[in-house]
Amino acid sequence: MLQMGPFSGAAPPATPASMAPAQAPPPLRRVSPAGPHRARVYRSARLNTFSANGRRRTAIMAGGGDRKGNPTAENSPIAGGCSDSGYDEQIGFRFRQVMDGPPKIPERNFAGTPYVPVYVMLPLGVINMEGEVVDPEGLMKQLKILKSVNVDGVMIDCWWGIVEAHAPQEYNWNGYKQLFQMVRELKLKLQVVMSFHECGGNVGDDVYIPLPHWVTEIGRSNPDIYFTDREGRRNQDCLSWGIDKERVLRGRTAVEVYFDYMRSFRVEFNEFFEDGIIAEIEVGLGPCGELRYPSYPAKYGWRYPGIGEFQVCYDQYLIKSLRKAAEARGHSSWARGPDNAGSYNSRPHETGFFRDGGDYDSYYGRFFLGWCSRVLVDHADRVLSLANFAFEGISIAAKISGIHWWYKTASHAAELAAGFYNPCNRDGYAPIAAMLKKHDAALNFTCVELRTLDQHEDFPEALADPEGLVWQVLNAAWDVCIPVASENALPCYDRDGYNKILENAKPLNDPDGRHLSAFTYLRLSSVLLERDNFLEFERFVKRMHGEAVLDLHL
Repeated sequence: MLQMGPFSGAAPPATPASMAPAQAPPPLRRVSPAGPHRARVYRSARLNTFSANGRRRTAIMAGGGDRKGNPTAENSPIAGGCSDSGYDEQIGFRFRQVMDGPPKIPERNFAGTPYVPVYVMLPLGVINMEGEVVDPEGLMKQLKILKSVNVDGVMIDCWWGIVEAHAPQEYNWNGYKQLFQMVRELKLKLQVVMSFHECGGNVGDDVYIPLPHWVTEIGRSNPDIYFTDREGRRNQDCLSWGIDKERVLRGRTAVEVYFDYMRSFRVEFNEFFEDGIIAEIEVGLGPCGELRYPSYPAKYGWRYPGIGEFQVCYDQYLIKSLRKAAEARGHSSWARGPDNAGSYNSRPHETGFFRDGGDYDSYYGRFFLGWCSRVLVDHADRVLSLANFAFEGISIAAKISGIHWWYKTASHAAELAAGFYNPCNRDGYAPIAAMLKKHDAALNFTCVELRTLDQHEDFPEALADPEGLVWQVLNAAWDVCIPVASENALPCYDRDGYNKILENAKPLNDPDGRHLSAFTYLRLSSVLLERDNFLEFERFVKRMHGEAVLDLHL
């Protein structure tokens, strides 16, 4: 599966298989516990890596490799054409360019380009566990500031663990009513997330909101309602998809519980739908609200860039599903998870399953991964069918996580563990896009601000390629003509990050004029509202709206 580098205009990169390491990567550096989502600011100095960072310049001049394995003057592809007997002017120019730093990349002028709405995520804890708005006066001031720069609206999580906390079908929407009224007064729009997951286990989570109390009570006597790993540890981030059709939640199936919740919301907030205040409903489909398996939980010791572990075949309900599929395939012995797939922090080349030529591409491996993928797609299919019924006539969306590490290997191990059957010889996102098309649902994707070069410099061992992944997923959605929205994965406060978002939002010279349907900024905070940061954000909003700005760096 060849991936064209987005907007580069260059020749296609090597296939992921050819980019996989032939041997173990260099010794690992200490990485942030926050892994791929650690806080990072995109400063313009990054464009001058070689001149601002003397470490790499010194390594090239000295003619010896640095501790990262960066090329030296003797083996660098930049200076590789030099010899004692002659001097190549072109190579000499390129060498001087590296020494002095690459030229400033000119900014595109987005004036007159399509209008892309910009939303801002509200803080996770804006509604407390009692169902009350936290600091309504302070929040109103912040909303007015957002309104002053023509932000289109805000995104808010409607937490299952708050609204239906104590008893089945007893819903407390009071705090959300107050919040929605504040938004309406300012003539802002709302993106509302049906959040059927726990809050507190993801990077950046600053509050803890568990699943409803009555659900965790059931889980004490029947822990198989949760996803389970190979060691038998139960992950309470969300419910296992194995109980989608099992009446284990006090007489209801999981999808019936989700539907009743969504229907209650639709009835309770009918006036906001009729007034057009609620622009979109994003339906939570898994951990962190994303359609994926909880394959890399930090609470079990996972650290970036570990491949993660399969969670799909260790609770009794999913085991039963796998057994049925294996018997239908005629190989009952395949009703098991792989025993050579490593652990949470393994690297692909360390495992028999994910290494190049490994069992992921064997007859059993293809059966197992195909089943994992079908379970994922079928879960989304069921829940979105009911969401469309509950929210008839309203735009709905599903969020897909951006698992970009190990993308430059043949197996794409981290994606496989999360349920995305996307090795180098298969498009794992096309079936998801086709399912979303069936329900007229938009695809919301993350990590649109990340640059592959930055990832390589910070975590070369991860063989990550966020730009290639973003381009693949966006095209999978655009190929079936469904809307594509996006959000940033990391805090982003300055021009380099915003420019990357703009590039993805409005691809240069796209013959079909395709662009994002909306962008949601993560997230409203006091840091965003600091003067310099907010001025940069205001400039970004204008460019997303297709307005002219006066300080283009051309």
